[in-house]
Amino acid sequence: MNKSSFPLRGLRPALRVAVLAAALAATPALPAIAAAAPAASAQSADVAQRVAAFNAQLDQQWEELMRLLPEQASFFGDYRYNDAWSDYSLAGAERMRKAQQAMLARFEAVDTRGFPEADRLNQRLMVQWLRSSLRGYELKTHEMPLDQFVGVHLNLTALVSAFPFNDTRQYDDYLKRLHGLPKLLDQVEGVARQGMKDGLMQPSYLLEKVASQCDNLAAAAGADNVFAASLKKFPDSVPAAERERLRREIVAAVDGEVRPALRKLAQFVRKDYAPHGRKEYGVWSLPNGEALYRYAIEQYTTTTESPERIHQLGLSEVARIEKAQGEIAAHLGYASLKAMRDAVAADPKRHAGSREQLLEEYRKYLAQMDTKLPQLFGTLPKAKVQVQAVETWREKEASMAQYMAGTPDGKRPGLITVNTGEPEKRLLTTVEAVAYHEGVPGHHLQMTIARELPALPKFRTLLGQLAFIEGWGLYSEELGKEVGFYQDPYSDFGRLSQELIRANRLVLDTGVHYKRWSRERMVQWMRDHSDMEEPNIQAEADRYIAWPGQALAYKVGQLKIRELRARAQDQLGAKFDVRAFHDRVLGGGALPLNELETRIDEWIASVAAGGDAAAAK
Repeated sequence: MNKSSFPLRGLRPALRVAVLAAALAATPALPAIAAAAPAASAQSADVAQRVAAFNAQLDQQWEELMRLLPEQASFFGDYRYNDAWSDYSLAGAERMRKAQQAMLARFEAVDTRGFPEADRLNQRLMVQWLRSSLRGYELKTHEMPLDQFVGVHLNLTALVSAFPFNDTRQYDDYLKRLHGLPKLLDQVEGVARQGMKDGLMQPSYLLEKVASQCDNLAAAAGADNVFAASLKKFPDSVPAAERERLRREIVAAVDGEVRPALRKLAQFVRKDYAPHGRKEYGVWSLPNGEALYRYAIEQYTTTTESPERIHQLGLSEVARIEKAQGEIAAHLGYASLKAMRDAVAADPKRHAGSREQLLEEYRKYLAQMDTKLPQLFGTLPKAKVQVQAVETWREKEASMAQYMAGTPDGKRPGLITVNTGEPEKRLLTTVEAVAYHEGVPGHHLQMTIARELPALPKFRTLLGQLAFIEGWGLYSEELGKEVGFYQDPYSDFGRLSQELIRANRLVLDTGVHYKRWSRERMVQWMRDHSDMEEPNIQAEADRYIAWPGQALAYKVGQLKIRELRARAQDQLGAKFDVRAFHDRVLGGGALPLNELETRIDEWIASVAAGGDAAAAK
C-alpha cells in the first residue's frame, strides 16, 4: 500500500471535489464565454477568445482553491496560507455543495466548439469531477471522517510532515495552525455525530482502534510529540534567539491545546461513537449500501465495471500469478508453491539484518534503475527522490513503503519512506519491486513528470485519478524485467508476490462489500493465497473493510495500461516505440482510464498514419 496519491489527503473523495468546486465557484466571474456561433470570418478569433477565457478561469479558480485548502497549498509548495486550515465542518461542506452545483452549471455551459482537444478535455474532466462529487454528497460519503487507516486524525500527522519549516515566519505560521487544531477536531466530531444519526459508520471494532490511535498521538509530551517534530532541528535561517521562544510556544501549544483536543476526540469515539458503529463488515449493510459501493468503484477505478465482474477478474488473476510463482518454485527445486513460501518465510537470509540494510537495498535498486530509464522513456524527471525510514511512532500501522511527491519548485524532493521496524521480519525478496513501484519508474517518475508538464492547468498536474496513479505504479514493477533486472529468482518471486496482493484485493474488496464475506473468510483467503506475514494480513483485512473500493485501483489500472500497450504493439508493429508509448501515457497527467484509452488510441492512429511516434506524445 502507499499514499502516493497525496493530493487533498485527509478529505474523503466527495468532500475533496466539493472543496475544489467551492473554490471554483468562489472565483469572481470572468467575462461570459460566448455560446452563440460566430460569423465565419470571426470564428478563429472567437474560438481563441473563448479558449483564453476558459483557461484564465481555470487558473484563477486554482488560486481560490489554494486559499480554501491552505494545508494542501503548503503541500504543493504554495506557502501563502501557512497559518490556516480548511473548514472541516458540516456547514462548510454544505456551502461547498451549493457552490459546486452553481459551478457545474457554469462549466456545462461552456461552448467548446472549435476548442483544441486539450481544452475540451479540461472541460470534460472538470464536469465529470463535479458531477461525481455531487453524487457523493447525495450519498453523504463525507459523514464518515474517522477510521483507523485514513482518518482525519492520522492524515493531520502526515500533513505536518509536509509543512515547510525554512524560517522563523514559517514556524510562527505553524504555531497558529497548532492553535487551530482543537477547532478542526471539533468540526470532525460534529461531522461524525451527523454520520451516526444517519447510520453511516465504520464497524465498531475499527472505531475502537481510532480511539486508541488518538490516545497514542496525545501520549508523548512536549518536544517528543509528533506535532512538535519541527523542533528537533532548526534550520540555520532561524536565529538562536528565536529558537527558545519557538520551542517554548510550540511545546505549550502541543501540551495545552493539541494533546487535550486529541484526548477529547478519543473519549468521544470510545464512549459515544464506537458503540454505535456498524456490526457487519461490508458497506452493503449501510443505508443505501449497494449504491455506496457502486459509487466507490466508480471513484477509484474510473470505470462502471460491476462488482461481480471485478471479483471474477480477481480470481483469474490470482490463478495466473500463482501459476507463474509455482513455475519459479519448481525451477528452484521446491515441492510446491506452499513449500517455497514456507521456506522463504523461515529463512533468515531472506530477511533484513538491520534497519539500514533495508534502506540501502531500496537505494541500490533505485540507482540501478536510474541507469536504464533512457531505454524506457524519452522524457525523464528532473527532480530526484530520497529514501528515509518512516517515523518510529508510525511503524505499527505503516505499510512497507510510501511515496510523497515533492513540491513543483523542487525545494522539497520526492520522498520514499520505508518501514524499517522489526527488520528481521521484513522480507528482502519484495524490496526490488516495491522500490520500482514507489520510486522510478513508478510514482516518483510519474508524479514528477506530471508536475513538470508545461501546457496543462494545475488541477491536472497536481491532482489525478488513483486508478491511473496506482495502476502505473504496479505496471512499473514489471518494467524492471524489460531492462534485465530481477536476476535473482527470489526477487522475481517477490515481484509476483506483490502483484498477487493486488489481485487478491479484487477478490477481497468485492468479497466483503458485495458478496458479504466475513472478516474471517478474508483472512483465510490471504493465508491461502499470499506469503504475507500474519500481522500484515490482519492489517490488510481492516484496510479493505474501512476503505471500500480503493484497493481495486491498482489492478484495474495496471490491466488497462497493459491492454493499451498490447493494442499499440499489435496495431503498430515495427512502428511501436516503447519510449514514445510511455511518454504518451504520462504526458496527459493522471487521467481517468477512459480518457487514457482515447489518448492512446489517438496516438496509435497518428503513428499508423505516418506521424512521428515521439512527436505525437
